Amino acid sequence: MPQCARGPHRCARCDGPLPFDFTMAFQPIIDLASARVTTFEALVRGPGDESAWSVISQVTDELMYRFDQACRVKAIELASRLGMRERLSINFLPNAVYEPEACIQATLEVSEKVGWPTERLVFEFTETERVTDQAHLKHIIDSYREMGFTTALDDFGNGYANLDLLTVLEPDKIKVDRELVMGCDQDPRRQALLHAVHGLAAELKIEIIAEGVETHGEALWLGRAGITRQQGFFYAKPVLESLGEDLTPRLEALRRELYAHTPA
Repeated sequence: MPQCARGPHRCARCDGPLPFDFTMAFQPIIDLASARVTTFEALVRGPGDESAWSVISQVTDELMYRFDQACRVKAIELASRLGMRERLSINFLPNAVYEPEACIQATLEVSEKVGWPTERLVFEFTETERVTDQAHLKHIIDSYREMGFTTALDDFGNGYANLDLLTVLEPDKIKVDRELVMGCDQDPRRQALLHAVHGLAAELKIEIIAEGVETHGEALWLGRAGITRQQGFFYAKPVLESLGEDLTPRLEALRRELYAHTPA
């Protein structure tokens, strides 16, 4: 049995069922350059497709660790059941991870049980709430990298101290928030910022993903700017306990359009 993160024995804080039900919806992250889905992000939903907030609002401080662990297990079990072959991206709560090596045990156990390759796991964390213990978060990210996992900084550009975080943390990916992506094909200021973020990510050897892509124009402008990894309603909405439709024909058509108009 995995040890409790706060000591050598399991405790009521870390064990036992949650007092509410939840499940996952999956949304694809695509790469226009290769016209394929690279990753599916698991997003919390109520059992009847209720919003993420309807579930998260029930998570008290006492339930945080248990909920974080349950989300990982649920996402991996569903991904395996659905036959997912792409990477699986799971959001995690840094404040729920007391010690990475101890808190990863349930993830490793369920991965082994269902035959899920741990190298296909991506852990996303958000910085829209102020990070009060950067050293702890850095320890988590560094530890996950040593274990073979990939990490992603979510909502980049819509929170506290983005650049300050990147001076300390070394995520493998950054996900640019919808606030920067919205209307980027028509907005020179957003274009300038996105070019700068893309250049910064390239210098730091960090993969960049544009979130919240909702229009054809946004998708093409981003692709022409070199930001070919994208996610948003333009491609697919999250689908409850499903990987959704095959996007290959749409992605191939969009890739042809992208490169037909890309300057040599």
